[in-house]
Amino acid sequence: MKRFAILIALSAILAGNCVAQSAQDAPASKEDIQRYLEAIHSHDMVKQMLAAMSKSVHQLIHEQYIKDKDKLPADFEVRMTQIVDDMWNDMPLDEMMQAMVPSYQKHFTKGDIDGLVAFYSSATGQKVLHEMPAIMSEAMQAMTPIMQKQMETVQARVQQQTEEMMKQSEKKPSPTSTTRKN
Repeated sequence: MKRFAILIALSAILAGNCVAQSAQDAPASKEDIQRYLEAIHSHDMVKQMLAAMSKSVHQLIHEQYIKDKDKLPADFEVRMTQIVDDMWNDMPLDEMMQAMVPSYQKHFTKGDIDGLVAFYSSATGQKVLHEMPAIMSEAMQAMTPIMQKQMETVQARVQQQTEEMMKQSEKKPSPTSTTRKN
């Protein structure tokens, strides 16, 4: 009888662990993802990131104006900055957050989300959230000249390749066009 009771107790423990494990491995629900997005203060974070991106774009607009000042109207920088600011302010944040939910559900289980919520609810997680916009802003400022240089290199190479291809196509008659003698 004692063995039977021990066997039942072990079976119950193992079954409980399996049920708990399968619940953690279950796909994250929409509510789980919303709980995560709330834990990371997603609206505030997106607003801060947009503000940081806006600063970089403002800098690019300013640099463009300085570079082409003689070709642009005097109010170019003010007008372009206003267009960019309006674009950021008109971002449909709620709609964007809802659009992200299926992606999170695809990649994270309920257990994953529970772990992320626990982390971002901790002091370290809150510090990560607090510091991330400044980190992203500084990173964008550091990367912008590199990205600009790379884009200039790519544009120059595309232009060069295009010119070479145009010259080659001028030299060779196309295979579909044949000259007929009458």
